[in-house]
Amino acid sequence: MKIEKVAVLGAGVMGAQIAAHLVNAGLDVLLLDILPPGVEPKPKSTKWGHSLASAGESNKVALAAIEGLRKMKPAPLFVPELAELIRVGNFEEDLHCISQADWIIEAVVEKLDIKRALFEKVDKYRRQGSIVSSNTSGISIKAMAEGRSEDFRKHFLGTHFFNPPRYMKLLEIIPAPETLPEVITQIAQFCEKELGKGVVYAKDTPNFIANRIGTFGMMYTMRVMIEDGYTVEEVDKITGPAVGRPKTASFRTADLVGLDTLVLVARNVYSAAVSDKRRDMFEPLPFLSSMVEKKMLGNKTNGGFYKKVKAADGDQIMVVDLSTLEYRPQQKVNFPSLEAAKNVEDLRERLRMLVYGSDRVGAFLWKVLSETFLYTAELIPEIADDICQVDNAMKWGFNWELGIFEAWDACGVERSVEKMRQEGRQIPELAEKLLAAGCKSFYKKENGYTFFFDLQSGGYKKIDDRPGVILLPALKDRQKVIKRNPGASLIDLGDGVACLEFHSKMNSIGADTVSLMNFAVKEVEQNFEGLVIGNQGENFSAGANLMLLLLAAQEGEWEEIDLMVRSFQNVNCLLRYSEKPVVVAPFGLTLGGGCEITMHGDRACAAAETYIGLVEVGVGLIPAGGGTKEMLVRATERAAIEASDADLFPYIKQAFEAIATAKVATSAAEARKYGYLRKSDRISMNKDRLIEDAKQTVLAMVREGYRKPQPRQDIPALGQSALAALKLGIHIMVQGGFATEYEGKIATKVAYILTGGDLSRETKVSEQYLLDLEREAFLSLCGERKTQERIQHMLKTGKPLRN
Repeated sequence: MKIEKVAVLGAGVMGAQIAAHLVNAGLDVLLLDILPPGVEPKPKSTKWGHSLASAGESNKVALAAIEGLRKMKPAPLFVPELAELIRVGNFEEDLHCISQADWIIEAVVEKLDIKRALFEKVDKYRRQGSIVSSNTSGISIKAMAEGRSEDFRKHFLGTHFFNPPRYMKLLEIIPAPETLPEVITQIAQFCEKELGKGVVYAKDTPNFIANRIGTFGMMYTMRVMIEDGYTVEEVDKITGPAVGRPKTASFRTADLVGLDTLVLVARNVYSAAVSDKRRDMFEPLPFLSSMVEKKMLGNKTNGGFYKKVKAADGDQIMVVDLSTLEYRPQQKVNFPSLEAAKNVEDLRERLRMLVYGSDRVGAFLWKVLSETFLYTAELIPEIADDICQVDNAMKWGFNWELGIFEAWDACGVERSVEKMRQEGRQIPELAEKLLAAGCKSFYKKENGYTFFFDLQSGGYKKIDDRPGVILLPALKDRQKVIKRNPGASLIDLGDGVACLEFHSKMNSIGADTVSLMNFAVKEVEQNFEGLVIGNQGENFSAGANLMLLLLAAQEGEWEEIDLMVRSFQNVNCLLRYSEKPVVVAPFGLTLGGGCEITMHGDRACAAAETYIGLVEVGVGLIPAGGGTKEMLVRATERAAIEASDADLFPYIKQAFEAIATAKVATSAAEARKYGYLRKSDRISMNKDRLIEDAKQTVLAMVREGYRKPQPRQDIPALGQSALAALKLGIHIMVQGGFATEYEGKIATKVAYILTGGDLSRETKVSEQYLLDLEREAFLSLCGERKTQERIQHMLKTGKPLRN
């Protein structure tokens, strides 16, 4: 069965956001909630719910939820207008519409009796074979299915999305006792490919995998903090990026989740997991219960462990004093070991160094991590069949860089177990069996393949390659590298396709990258069918290497800068006019030069979560790797597509605004609106599948009979009249205080290029003509003191300077 229509039951925070992400994926979505009190139900309709315009008073609960989606940050929708595609209704008038749904997702309040009452009605209206799932975060799946029809039970399972669904990769799938294997497989494959999820298979135990372990870790962290006299700030300093966790660390994460939610989950485990040896750990500490009673719930009540207050010198972040529950100014935290750890790039080495340290950082980390290792190992196979499910759940559910067993490996299993024994602690069967088998780690790598230790067999099992997923590190381990240098590698993907991978710091573009780009195009033209440009780092590319540029500008090495810019322009043109198809696979931050590379491929195959833009104005420059030229070309193409006699100026103005205001698209869908991506460019919902999707795009172009494009000699440039109009707009912005004088100067240079320079009337120009204008403007700005100040400020703070 193909899944095309999905009904979401419950328009609360999670239900509405799940509906939003389903519509992001192009599905036909119906969102239902209660009929408002005092509103008389109307006769039932045969339609698939109601449009937002025709919804009326009886659907105001669902309508309010959709209005909330438009205001929510981070945005749950790829672009705001997608909200219009969600159909709405209510349980009294429209529940029968679920007979049209392929998949029905329940997301009502976390109470078993309410869910069961709703499922009784769902069973009445759903069609045979349709899939029904619950988004519960911890209620028994088996209990919810009791009393339902046989077909319902066979097609029922848990699908636990993590909040916020658009951004959190994890989806826990929890089968019920009678769920058909093919239903589990279909939902898993669909959610991975179409919704971009990382799927783990959990067992029907209290709070499943991620919340069970994550809540244990959080509650134990609080106990150690109180018992050993650490402050909130100290704990967050220790448990953040230094150990591969997000910047929100422990207590900022708790504020994001909500302390009431944390307590609810903890109490659910306490009441349901009666045989858990560490059940007492889930009983909230007195200070936490008091904070919930006082409505100090975190971000939702503007105060939890942290609170933002207005002060004379701007907003100030205060922190709670746990002895009084009053807020006080934050204290500066200084741990020499954490400062030293900043020099250790390898996370595993850094974690090992910190956890065995003899200071307060080491003492805290050892206590918390070792106890979490032991607790988690005890839960295998109760909550999941293998350690991979657990590690993926923790990484994807909480944005950790290492899962529990990966972190244990980093600390050293033998060394840590020896220390645990010395402390008189009980070692779980999983760890005992591992060491008894002569193994030294939970994972091992051989010939580009990864193996995990399996409790049941008592030996290692190979982690199978996931269909549709290419792992570049594995290919490199299998000797598939054609050529590499410090900035990039060329890798054989198989089937006649090569991949150019960036791997400099932040994947910034320097001489090494440009050199291998040149090599890659020539190598592919001779020996391959096509080229993919992509990588599997944190981001696609943060743009040019600004440090090298700043040093050259400060030394007045203008010829060197001219050569750098010319080389980058030339290699981008080489991509565009290669004899073989080139597909670029951007994702995450794709800024400046990264955006320009993307725009010069034959096609882009972008991850849905691609944050792309030409941001050079922020550092006092203009896009000069062909980006400004390309924005003009694309503006003229859009004008020609939309109307043969269209006025070109509004399209040029849109391109100008994107560059001059350094607009960054917040999704691949939005990037199409700004012109950074074309409508013909592909969007992949799952970043893990991006390299494979790009490879298949290359092969499809080859099958279609690829012919390289020819350099443009006929780009319309509007000349002085358009330049004057753009200059007027710039003047108004500067006079109104919306832009500085210097930003006006930079914007004028952008306008000059987009209108063709010193042209008295509309003229056809070549790409090379526009590239020369780009390079001249770039060089002139490099010599400006204010541009150098902007670059310096960006390198120092990571933020733009508006001088």
